[in-house]
Amino acid sequence: MPTFTAHTAIGQREDLIDVIYDISPTETPILSTLARTKATAVFHEWQSDSLAAATSANAAVEGATAVSATISPTTRLGNYCQIVQKTIQVSGTLEAVNKAGRKSEKAYQLSKAASELKRDMETILGANQGRDAGSSSSARKLGALLSWIKTNTDAGTSGTDPTTIGVSTRSDGATRTFTEAILKTVVAEVFDSGGNPTMLVVNSGLKQKVSAFAGIAAQRYMAPGDQPTTIIGAADVYMSDFGTLSVTPDRFIRTRDAFLIDPEYAAVAYLRPFATNDLAKTGDSEMTQLLAEFTLEMRNEAAHGLAADLNPAL
Repeated sequence: MPTFTAHTAIGQREDLIDVIYDISPTETPILSTLARTKATAVFHEWQSDSLAAATSANAAVEGATAVSATISPTTRLGNYCQIVQKTIQVSGTLEAVNKAGRKSEKAYQLSKAASELKRDMETILGANQGRDAGSSSSARKLGALLSWIKTNTDAGTSGTDPTTIGVSTRSDGATRTFTEAILKTVVAEVFDSGGNPTMLVVNSGLKQKVSAFAGIAAQRYMAPGDQPTTIIGAADVYMSDFGTLSVTPDRFIRTRDAFLIDPEYAAVAYLRPFATNDLAKTGDSEMTQLLAEFTLEMRNEAAHGLAADLNPAL
């Protein structure tokens, strides 16, 4: 008698596990760390100020009349709100059928769209993008970090800072090796300007460069008994001459930039926070828009720093 096998049997159930595996990164350190505040107009504005330079020449003759007042006005700054959006559309049939890994296709796609939107926002914040008022046919754009940071920078040959903060973009220069000397230069500049950054935000390649700085020794710990030995070859914290920096990797910034950020002096302002809009039905499907309108509130650019034109491969 021939053996009856699975090759010819009818009615076998498919073996599809009820999980969806997705390793796409969703961490957005800049967007998640900066304070969240509210915008009330398309052009969001704030003010910054600074003290007069300290001087050793401040000496008055006994009984002299008061010197003339020297008062400087505050500086008014602003940034445009940028609209970001994703749209999903799911047929009625797909929503109704049994699915593996999710109960509702609409809910699953909305969850994906929300993560994608946050990734886009992180990329925008780290982009070399100046603000743009837009028009009826072109989208408004916010001025991103690279268009604001001007006071405390270290750039490669031919690299130049934005002419007008928040409006202009920076010109990229020749790339070079990221050295500890470059980092120390920018940290000192920020300190001299009055800033106290707590974050060093870099991409994966530059993160490894920081871990290899001569001032950071890879340490070996001898584990007792048969426990495995741990070798530490990474730097999550950099102790500078002027404070501690959390070395934070970011997958969505440019590979050539290293940001020194003081979260107290930057924020993300939302004119419209994340919202879903159910769009009009035109047939047997549901269309939903996920939307946010936000901008970068750079409270004082001198509190931050930038090491520019770096090459992780050098």
